[in-house]
Amino acid sequence: MELLQRCDSGHIAHLHMNAPERLNALSDEMLAALQAQIDALAQDRTIRVVVISGAGKAFCAGHDLKQMQAGRQAEDGGKAYFADLFTRCARVMTGLTRLPQPVIAQVHGIATAAGCQMVASCDMAVAAEGTRFGVNGVNIGLFCSTPMVALTRNIPRKKAFEMLTTGRFLSAEEAERAGLVNKVVPADELAQATQELAETVAGKLTAAVKIGKSAFYEQMTMDLDAAYAFTGANMVDNMLWRDTNEGIAAFLEKRAPDWQDRQGD
Repeated sequence: MELLQRCDSGHIAHLHMNAPERLNALSDEMLAALQAQIDALAQDRTIRVVVISGAGKAFCAGHDLKQMQAGRQAEDGGKAYFADLFTRCARVMTGLTRLPQPVIAQVHGIATAAGCQMVASCDMAVAAEGTRFGVNGVNIGLFCSTPMVALTRNIPRKKAFEMLTTGRFLSAEEAERAGLVNKVVPADELAQATQELAETVAGKLTAAVKIGKSAFYEQMTMDLDAAYAFTGANMVDNMLWRDTNEGIAAFLEKRAPDWQDRQGD
């Protein structure tokens, strides 16, 4: 049984975490499997959108606590193991953000600690009704410092701080209002709603989405003037593309565009 299953549907790659008995915990093995797929997808010109989901009753319950406790048995009390673990986890999370393809989390059940971090690290998220989101490590004496990085880039800081210091979970509806997820749907419509969103994005000019995703995250770290200068230069480059010219002409002529190089190479 594959720990992380990949199934491609047209131009959409579905990554399905398949460790339901462990609530799809981010074990060493799961992180390695995710990293391998992220590395492969970064080079895959056929895939336009990535969807991440989980098997069983939960999306992801965060790190594998039993495995972490075992790491304590080293002579240094686990310091080297934990440093490596959180480095590897951060590489997966930033890898999702840096993929050229938009990444959508298809979330159900619970998304806790690093599982909530994964939702926040994805570009978009669709959640089933009844899903709960938490960065509740504080309940066991471990402040969710690394999940905090992605969370505070998604939701207002006071709400994030409340979650981090109280361990309180957000309902799916609260998560939508806070901006952690894009849409909440009945559980039996989750897969369909996520697929429809993925297909909508996959139908756009891939090169434009690719340059847009990269610019989206880069401009967020800049001051206002630098952000406008950077994104203005991006739009100049974008406007010079043959397929952008075709897209505008098609819109004005009320016809479908004939895009010839979706990747923009």
